[in-house]
Amino acid sequence: MAGKTAFISVYNKDGVTEFAEKLQKFYGYDIISTGGTYDRLKENGIKVTEISEITGVRELLHGKVKSLHPKIHAGILASRTSQDQIIELKENEIDFIDLVVVNLYPFEEASKNEEMDIDELYEYIDIGGVTLLRAAAKNFFYVTPVYSNGLYEKVLQDLEENEGNTTYELRKELAVKTFQYTSFYDAVISEKLAKKLLEKEQEVLPDKFALSLEKVKNLRYGENPHQSAAIYKKSSTLQYQVLQGKEISYNNMVDITSAVNIVSEFIDVPAACVIKHNNPCGAALGSDITEAYLKAHGCDPISAFGGIIGLNEPVTKEIAEHAVQLFLEVIVAPDFSRQALEILSRKKNLRLVKLPFSMAEYKEFQTYSVKDLPFGTLIQSPDAIELSEDNFKITTSCKPTKENVEDMVFAWKVVKHMSSNAIVVVKNLKTVGLGLGQTSRIASMEIALNQACDQTKDAVIASDGFFPAVDNIHAAAQARIGAIIQPGGSIKDEEVIAEAEKYSIAMIMTGIRHFKH
Repeated sequence: MAGKTAFISVYNKDGVTEFAEKLQKFYGYDIISTGGTYDRLKENGIKVTEISEITGVRELLHGKVKSLHPKIHAGILASRTSQDQIIELKENEIDFIDLVVVNLYPFEEASKNEEMDIDELYEYIDIGGVTLLRAAAKNFFYVTPVYSNGLYEKVLQDLEENEGNTTYELRKELAVKTFQYTSFYDAVISEKLAKKLLEKEQEVLPDKFALSLEKVKNLRYGENPHQSAAIYKKSSTLQYQVLQGKEISYNNMVDITSAVNIVSEFIDVPAACVIKHNNPCGAALGSDITEAYLKAHGCDPISAFGGIIGLNEPVTKEIAEHAVQLFLEVIVAPDFSRQALEILSRKKNLRLVKLPFSMAEYKEFQTYSVKDLPFGTLIQSPDAIELSEDNFKITTSCKPTKENVEDMVFAWKVVKHMSSNAIVVVKNLKTVGLGLGQTSRIASMEIALNQACDQTKDAVIASDGFFPAVDNIHAAAQARIGAIIQPGGSIKDEEVIAEAEKYSIAMIMTGIRHFKH
């Protein structure tokens, strides 16, 4: 047990030959290896011991079983300061293993191949590699786990600076990161297999919930400069492209998501919105995307200053010519015309974000909403329910016009993305008044109607929650609102309906609440 020993068995063999060569040449490591890694090292002139020479058992099941053996795991897990364990290893002719260099089968990448059947996918579930890494990480007081070829230079530098030994500081850092690496790997497997094997049988919210998140990059800061932040990706995260502009910030990402959430509600019609502080300050539909954009910006040009533009169709030359005159943080859209890019390039700091997927695809990727609180982590399914004939109930004798209904459906899809309590006033498929985030619904109503000003006659109102009193109907009547769409469900529904009847305001109750906290 005089020298040091490294166990090396990797799927990704980039750099492994050079790493093993330096371990052996400069630091005197004996090397144990398996399968293809053993062949690679031996072919390159590195003295290496095949695992079966240690275990006395050849690899089984076409290589599925090779490292799961007491002579390997005892050598990794044994304490170097326990005389009982040292004697036990000597009695069984087992050597210490000081360095475990393993990376895992690429299950995540394989799972993205839709043509791969489940039997093929099973072969990418690593068993031995995970076990080796966990054993090394558990015994980090003595053993160095190396789970990525990206760590080779770091380990070699540590050896060079510390007379051929890894430091305790490095080993404990790599131990923590190893467990993060293996838990991420297991989370991806559980997530993908649940979709492939259980499908509709799967619980919406399972008893054990594992999130597989991998850091993409650190952000400059979070919501405020004193908060740290990073962006992570899930195994099923949609990709986006930043075509120009400053680095995307934490707040930008939140607002971009809000913008796309709104415009993705409208798959078959041009839609645009302006987002400010995670809420819309304007949204509209148009006969084409340019009209939709101009209507959306015109809803509240003052609040649009420093805002984020969201579109569900490519940016046109005409949009670019208008937008380049404004101060905006981001324009996010499925694409940008060549002329639009040329015009917008004048604003070097303006972030242009391209979404290389359809709005329908985007909605499919809205899976869970997660809020991590000191009291526990809250997880919910997305607010993805759609209006249908079953929950589109006209509760007044005066019926909404066809134009009212079109405006009401549009308003309903916008109000679900506003902070509660939320009221939106819509006319001609354009928001004209928005009241949100207030502690009473009547306060939101008054803000929305005041903002709409003289555009309220025959406009419609959408409310994300029920009306708890008739004061909201009085306010709507004074503004000469034509129709209201709201969830209903208040103990005062009958009074509210009667008051709407009194002022000939058509009312629809959906039975669907859209609170957003």
